[in-house]
Amino acid sequence: MSDETPQAGDLLVRIGAIMFLVGAVATLATVAPLFLGTETLPSVFYWLCMLMGLGFLVAAAGVIRSATAQRRQVAAQSPPSAPSAT
Repeated sequence: MSDETPQAGDLLVRIGAIMFLVGAVATLATVAPLFLGTETLPSVFYWLCMLMGLGFLVAAAGVIRSATAQRRQVAAQSPPSAPSAT
């Protein structure tokens, strides 16, 4: 277990990764009967394949959320800049 504090967006990245893996397994299970010459799977598996793309989007949203939170944190820690006299 890591002693690192969870950042904003970490949970979204983990959920997205799990969704992506489930979608990838469903895609392999859906494509395998085409190569093996067996009976095709029910249409539910085709819908589960869409989790792969959706999981990628959720993970990307988590990365963006984490980046914006870090940017805000850095901006809050830096001293305000003096206005330039022009």
